[in-house]
Parts: sequence; C-alpha cells; structure tokens
Amino acid sequence: MSPGFVIKKSTLLISLALLASCAMVGPDYQRPASELPANYTAPQQASDGAVLSPTWWTLYQDPQLNQLVEQALARNTDIRIALARVEEADAAMREVGAALFPAVNLTGGGTRSRVTEAGAFPVFSSNPRENYVISAGTSFELDFWGKLRRGKEAAKAQALSTRYARDTLRISLASMVASNYLQLRSLDTQIKLSQDSLRSREDSLGLTQRRQDGGVASALDVHQAQVAVSNLRAQIAEQSRLRSTIQNQLAVLTGVLDLQLADADLDSLPVPPVPPAGLPSSLLEARPDVRQAEQNLVAANANIGVAKAALYPSVSLTASFGGESIELGDVLKSAARVWSTGLSFSLPIFNAGRLDARVDQAAARQKQMLVTYEQALNNAFREVNDALVTTRQTGEREAALKVSADAAGKALQIAEQRYKAGYSAYLEVLDAQRVHNDATLAYTQARQTRLVATVELFKALGGGWQPQP
Repeated sequence: MSPGFVIKKSTLLISLALLASCAMVGPDYQRPASELPANYTAPQQASDGAVLSPTWWTLYQDPQLNQLVEQALARNTDIRIALARVEEADAAMREVGAALFPAVNLTGGGTRSRVTEAGAFPVFSSNPRENYVISAGTSFELDFWGKLRRGKEAAKAQALSTRYARDTLRISLASMVASNYLQLRSLDTQIKLSQDSLRSREDSLGLTQRRQDGGVASALDVHQAQVAVSNLRAQIAEQSRLRSTIQNQLAVLTGVLDLQLADADLDSLPVPPVPPAGLPSSLLEARPDVRQAEQNLVAANANIGVAKAALYPSVSLTASFGGESIELGDVLKSAARVWSTGLSFSLPIFNAGRLDARVDQAAARQKQMLVTYEQALNNAFREVNDALVTTRQTGEREAALKVSADAAGKALQIAEQRYKAGYSAYLEVLDAQRVHNDATLAYTQARQTRLVATVELFKALGGGWQPQP
C-alpha cells in the first residue's frame, strides 16, 4: 500500500466523517409555549420568606414521621422498580450511543481439509491442506442524515424521563406516607376522645341505676344510658379497626411488614408554614412529572428524524486487516498480510409507502406527546389551585369546629349538673353527650383534613424537587 494511497484514503474518510456530522433531518426540539395564566385562581396566603424544602415532611416536627418516610424511600418496592428502570434506560442510551463509533472485531480460525486427487483438476499442493487466518475488521455506518444522532437524542430523553418518573414516585410516596400517618394520628386522638366519652357515659349509667334504685329515675333512663354506652363501644371498635388498617398500609409503604406504632396525639403536630406558590410558569422546573412529559415529547420529536433518515441513502465503510497462511507460524509475517477496504450504500427505491408510513406514525406519536405535555401542565396548575383553596378553607373550618367543640363541652357540663340537681330529664344529658361526641370528633377530623391539605400542597408544588445534573 503506497503512502499516497493511504493519505488519499484518510482524507476521504475524514471528509466523509465531517459531512456525516453536519446534516440531521427531522425537526429540532423547541419547548412549546405555555398557555398557563399569569397567576393562580386561588389567592395565596404564604408565609413570608417560606421556602419549600426537599424534606418538607420534617416541617411537621415528628421524628416518627421522618423515620417512616426515610424507610419508604429506601425500601419501598415501587421505588426499587423505578431505580431498575433508570438503570435499564441508561444502558439503552449507552447502547444507542455506541452506534456512533466503529465496532472492531477480531476474528481468527484454522482449517484442515483434503480435496480429491482424482478430479478434473489435478492437485499440485500438499493434500490434506491447512489454512490459518487472523484479521481485525470494522463496519461503520456514516451518519449522513442524523439517524444515529437522533436515535441517541431519543434514548437520552427516555433515560431522563425514567429519572423524572422515579422522582415523581418519590414525591408521591412521601406524601402517601405522610397522609396515612396523619390519618393514623387522627384516629389515635378520636379513640382517646371516644374512650373519655365512654367513661363519662359509664359514670352516667351508674348514676342512673342508683337513682332508679332510689326511686328517683325510671327504667327508661337506664335503658337509654345503656344504649349510649353500647353505641360508644361500637364506635371505638370501628375506630380501632380503621387504625389497624392504616398501620398495615404504612407497613407496606415502608417495607417494614411488622410495623407497630405507639399511640400519639394529632394536636401535638404543628401546622407547617405554607410555602410561596410562585408563578405558574415555575411548574415547568419544579415538578418532575411535567419534566417527564417534556422528555417524552423530546424523544418523540427525535424519533421523527430517525424515521425520516430511513428515506435517504445509507452509507457504510468496511475494512479488515490481518494475515492468512498455510503455516500457523507464518500467519503474522508480512508475506501473509491481507487487507481490504470498502464503501457501500443502500437507497430505498420502492417499498409501497412503508417508510413514509413510519414517518407519519412518528409524527402522530409526537402529537400525542405534545398533548400529554400540555395535559401535565394543566393538571399541575389545577392541583396547585385546588391545594391552595383546600388549605385555606380547611383552616377556616377547623377554627369554626374548635369553637363548636368547646361550646359542646360546656353544654355537657351544664346538662350533667342540671340532671344531678333534678332540674332536667336524662334525655337532656343524652342529647348533650351526643352533640359533644360529634363536635369533638368533627374538630379532630377537620384538623386532620387541614394537615393532609398541606401535604397535598407540598406535593402539588413539587415537594421542593430540584432536577439533578
């Protein structure tokens, strides 16, 4: 091989490679313009200077809740599946990217064969004969039209999409753990209130029985007191069942199947400060589900270029270098050296519109992903609006029910004193007990709803999520 030929061939290859690195068919991605309103519909009542922390659940100042969320993020089966999907997408991206580089293969072999000596052509060489070959070869498709680069662009977007899906799952999982934990603590408080009411009603039942024995009260009063006691016992049994169910749900979410949580009081949990909601456009950066939808759109957009590139000629370079000899010891000597280079291309002439149909399919999928992206933005905007309204209204409802519960407690005290003094019938005590029980439970449930509403707001705002480089 002459030096001039090598120089000419290298120049040709460099020129082809430079040409292949320039052109790319298909549309370049541009983020669609957002049509979100400038402000949220619901008025914001955020605390001054409040910043949404990625570990927002610590704002409830409950060590048990912090531990449960950490266990869920580390051990939950859905999280582990999402991590495996990220690894799979990363490997797929590396596989697609490797197509941009030549693949070099080393092959070798040896044969020993005998040919006929009685045939039409006489054999002048030794028989049987041996042959040994070793060579390094490559085949490389020149990416003139950007098919491989568009494929890598799509694979990278899919890899990012799986990461954002994992982050979305982490936020959803943390909010599920927090919401279930708050419901558990609410039931702890409701059970305690019901047990206090049960003791009060049992005392009333004992008093009524003594008054009946003294001829002051009737059997009707005793039976009504017994009904009130039995109803509360049934209420406590149902509350205990619900608590066990929620505890089992937390066990599955955290991966700690033998989870046992001691009783605690919901009122001990503070209402965390509401972070500033910001502008709707910030949802583009603050929510991983929106970013996931965008990366799916990026991948679909790049796949249009992959489909279009198939309409153009495919150009490939091949080369091999090695040695061939009838003696194994001579296979690497210069006299045994063999080499070859080649250039091939393939141009689709007639395929009954199959390739055009693939382009149309890719374009249709891109339209679907565009609508899905817009849908993700609209849902995010709605969720923040709903969370802001719910947080404000549940706060007002909790305050009103607190006044109602306090007034019901005072009314019960007065009714019991009037009955003991003989100024009123036992029916008045029963009514006051029922109103007090309903009012205290309603207040506890309202506080639970308010705290869960703050969880939903944290989730809607992206949970302090920041994209990782």
